[in-house]
Amino acid sequence: MSQEIRNLEPKALWNKFADLNAVPRPSKKEERVIEFMKNFGTSLGLETFEDEIRNVIIRKPATPGMENRKALVLQGHLDMVHQKNSDTVFDFDTQGIDMYVDGDWVRARGTTLGADNGLGVATIMAILESKDIPHPAIEALFTIDEETGMTGALNLKGGILRGDILLNLDTEEDDEIGIGCAGGIDVTATAEYDEEKTPEGSVAYSIKVKGLNGGHSGMDIHKGLGNANKIMNRLLFDGFDNFGLQISEINGGSLRNAIPRESTAKVIIAAVYDEAFVFDMQQIVNEIKAEFQTTEPNLEVVFEKLETVPTTVMPPIAQFYFVRAMYAAHNGVYRMSADFDNLVETSNNIAKVTVGEGKLSVQCLTRSSVESSKFDMGNALRSAFELMGCEVEFSGSYPGWSPNPKSEILDVLVSIYEKQNDAKPNVAACHAGLECGILGTNYPDMDMISFGPTIHGAHSPDERASISSAQKYWKFVLEILKNIPVKN
Repeated sequence: MSQEIRNLEPKALWNKFADLNAVPRPSKKEERVIEFMKNFGTSLGLETFEDEIRNVIIRKPATPGMENRKALVLQGHLDMVHQKNSDTVFDFDTQGIDMYVDGDWVRARGTTLGADNGLGVATIMAILESKDIPHPAIEALFTIDEETGMTGALNLKGGILRGDILLNLDTEEDDEIGIGCAGGIDVTATAEYDEEKTPEGSVAYSIKVKGLNGGHSGMDIHKGLGNANKIMNRLLFDGFDNFGLQISEINGGSLRNAIPRESTAKVIIAAVYDEAFVFDMQQIVNEIKAEFQTTEPNLEVVFEKLETVPTTVMPPIAQFYFVRAMYAAHNGVYRMSADFDNLVETSNNIAKVTVGEGKLSVQCLTRSSVESSKFDMGNALRSAFELMGCEVEFSGSYPGWSPNPKSEILDVLVSIYEKQNDAKPNVAACHAGLECGILGTNYPDMDMISFGPTIHGAHSPDERASISSAQKYWKFVLEILKNIPVKN
């Protein structure tokens, strides 16, 4: 772990982030970070325990003179999105994140940084460890598996937490105070098909779409970024219609909450079409690059002729329906909010596509701040894929977080922000999936707010955290702790 990270200010925050990032913590594999956090709380002599689903809770009494303030829950999630560049050799199960300083940014070498939500978790750790930061009674809630299912929040039972106010430290712009968020649902289409033998006289190609920005499938969905799965399908659609291209396999995208950056396919065509196929594909690639020249300047599509021709392929009738269902399936913004300016209400991310060995799977993440619209989008996808004979499953549904216009803690944060920055914060709902709405199901009277330091490129290897913003944010946190309202 680079010493230059530990020397950054505020040292209390960056040192805890460095400690945390030394522990492997991909979603659904949080065993080591759970033990790390429990050992941390126990070493401080604080009440530390895990609940039935393995969320970790650490309690710290109020500092002298703060006993009359409302009890505070500080909340962040332990897991991180594991994404890396295709040419980066890295094992998220065994290695800590390799960080470095780049001007005003902290980055990771070829992987996600884990600032989402590692900086929030590190903030809480620094406060728990401190001996000179005034604060009310604190419950630190570290949830698990936020990124791939909200599992920790969904399974936190009522009655465990005692706090009156919850600060979720998972917002990624330091001038934003979050008061609401979108809910989500996983939509998965699957089917099986009978492979057929590759026709004689065929040649094979590998097609690779790469160089896309990727990003957060909620916060970045409105930016017009390329989706590798949709771009790949355009190529396959044209190749099938014009040259009888047949698919042997496809592997595109990875996680539902990450806009897919890469997709690879192996295909065959009749040798007689070889030269025409390559020419036609290049024309289409040029058109796609022109479309995305502003948002995706590094987009590449690589065609490589294969020495070994696959022995089996998808039959034409199955492929006919598949490429058309993929074309019909919506990706991106579905509806903008009528109530909040510039807020995406409903969207879908076609996140992962796999085809091969007689099976196909399309995994999507649909988000919406309106529950009925979430299922409307889901049913639109379901219709497209059921028409081709897929089984479609809805799973992992979680609610959005409705804004509370009478929030007492919101007034506190707005006032402090204006005094410290001589500017008004952006008080807004977001299109990401925060845990507040889920936690509010069992704690409906808890006053909740979300904020955090500036983090760009979350869920991609371009993830980076602003050093100057972390300083601004830390100052904000310390002042909030001193100004928690008095108990009623």
